[in-house]
Amino acid sequence: MNYTTVGKTGIKVSKLALGTMSFGTTADKQESKKMFEKAIDYGINFFDSANVYGGGQAEEFLGEFMGKQRNNYAITTKVFWPGGPDQNQAGLSKKSIIQNVEQSLKRLNTDYIDFYFLHDYDPATPMETTLSALEQLVKDGKILYPAVSNWAAWQIAKALGIQSKELLTRFELVEPMYSLVKRQAEVEILPLAKDQNLGVISYSPLGAGLLTGKYLENKHATGRLTEEGRYIDRYAQAENQLVAKRFVAYAEKLEVSPITLAVAWVAYHEAITAPIIGARNVEQLQPSLEALAFKMTPAIYEALNQLSITPQPATDRSEVLTGKWK
Repeated sequence: MNYTTVGKTGIKVSKLALGTMSFGTTADKQESKKMFEKAIDYGINFFDSANVYGGGQAEEFLGEFMGKQRNNYAITTKVFWPGGPDQNQAGLSKKSIIQNVEQSLKRLNTDYIDFYFLHDYDPATPMETTLSALEQLVKDGKILYPAVSNWAAWQIAKALGIQSKELLTRFELVEPMYSLVKRQAEVEILPLAKDQNLGVISYSPLGAGLLTGKYLENKHATGRLTEEGRYIDRYAQAENQLVAKRFVAYAEKLEVSPITLAVAWVAYHEAITAPIIGARNVEQLQPSLEALAFKMTPAIYEALNQLSITPQPATDRSEVLTGKWK
């Protein structure tokens, strides 16, 4: 395993992170432990979770699996979505953040969280209030670094400006959606991360399973794209099916699992610290782990880029970005 550093933190992490969203839902405790142990066998020391995964069970499982080796791992969890029945256990108010971090610490059986994510944007709470609450958690030693997921680049940049002005601990890690069928992060989020030296762990490298090809081969396949409305809506465009079809055919040409290739494509981007991989069981997880050994080349990477639609640049004055104005 080759390790890399998260942003400016000096924290060394594996080139893949194991996501725990399936822990306590599609994977029971026994299968979750098998995936955790398999990840450890491959040298993974980076684990991503959230207060709402499995209704809190994902954090509980992760805390138990780490045991006395907790300090050997870098872990993340999140706040925003309801952490309990109380209406004040949702959002990014100071009250919500304080309540949820205490519950997460207890479930994770740890004294601190390496990276604490804001799971989404809360328009009802002033950004300054949220950032000051995170700073208090840093001062109290409950989190090492604040982090952010599912925010637009302008929101992240605004927060970085406030943190700099007010001498607050800045975001050191961002978590956007990113795959060959969801490339919006390339427009502004990944350039921002590179410019500001922020770590990036991206989720859904398989496009909710679309890039595995199973939904192309079997119209009755079960999974997120047939069972969960938000995923069905997210990947409903016909173009996504065409990208997946072209991608699977290219993987067959290379004689590699499309799962391995999809994860390796994400990992190759210079701004990506570690793609987040996940599965329902060890068998599903294996080809994602094999991305560590796949030798991505510039030629293969560019060929894969050509299989999907490159998003439009952030400005219509693209000649400045390409250097053609010189």
